[in-house]
Amino acid sequence: MDSQDIVLIKIGLRLQKLRVEKGFTSYEHFAIEHELSRMHYWQIEKGKINLTIKTLLKYLEIHEISIETFFNIEI
Repeated sequence: MDSQDIVLIKIGLRLQKLRVEKGFTSYEHFAIEHELSRMHYWQIEKGKINLTIKTLLKYLEIHEISIETFFNIEI
């Protein structure tokens, strides 16, 4: 596993944590509620696929969190 794979897994875990904090114990219910592809969202949470910045921003908008907060950075 290379460093890029590890980053994708960490991003997925962070999205999963945000989903659970919103009260969605199931990724499927979350995806359906927000009209997302269940399979695509699952793959992202598991770090199985490379997501675009545009896709990440869409998910962060759903979670009402900025990219700076998501990555815990100051600009």
